[in-house]
Amino acid sequence: MASEQTSLLRIDNLESFYGPIQALRGVSLAVSKGEIVTVLGANGAGKTTLLKTISGVMNPEKGTVALDGRDVTGAEPDSLVRAGLVHVPEGREIFPLLSVAENLAMGAYTRNDAADVRRDRDMVLGYFPILGERLAQRAGTLSGGQQQMLAIGRGLMARPRVMLLDEPSLGLSPLLTQEIFAIIARLNAEQKVTMMLVEQNAHVALEVAHQGYVLELGRIVMAGAAEKLRQSRDVQEFYLGQHQESARGQRRWKQRKTWR
Repeated sequence: MASEQTSLLRIDNLESFYGPIQALRGVSLAVSKGEIVTVLGANGAGKTTLLKTISGVMNPEKGTVALDGRDVTGAEPDSLVRAGLVHVPEGREIFPLLSVAENLAMGAYTRNDAADVRRDRDMVLGYFPILGERLAQRAGTLSGGQQQMLAIGRGLMARPRVMLLDEPSLGLSPLLTQEIFAIIARLNAEQKVTMMLVEQNAHVALEVAHQGYVLELGRIVMAGAAEKLRQSRDVQEFYLGQHQESARGQRRWKQRKTWR
């Protein structure tokens, strides 16, 4: 796993609450420069809360968030974007009444390097050519897969040092999911974009990730190289197998003392 010296993004002992409900319970993890790190977990595990806390949408009660060695805990989201930490939220949250071109422009709102912004837009359209065919179209009329492409493209327009992706496969067909994750892998390999993604679809997440964490009820219960997690019998049973959604399987997962 990434060391404190080499990690671009580091989370230590993070605790977050929704009112009296504790959603994160001492979460610690690290993301090295150039890596894709995935956080797996069922609904309610705390995955979205984790990304919201990292990106400044929520303030933690305890713990620290460090970006390239600098403490950014509790910083405002816009200042984190300027620092290079970009969050692509669950459900895409594009601007539905704006055009595709206007959505991409909104991704670069913190920048004043017009020539580089144009080059980055060309780069984005190279990865998502369908968006180039729909630049004047209202974003809300795009298909779900196209909206996800736009959300990722808008995030890339901020020129992120670290991109946080929340459930990029949500609501997509298996074919579109594979297409989106293939592009995520290409962006990492070709553009060197460091990524942290949270996913329920462990199959595709572990195929593209370098490192992985399993989050259960607000706690990290397993961590390691993605390939090692893919080979783990526990991960295979509860996240890659047929028992992923079964109540019986979830109860057995929670009862395993060795995972606490």
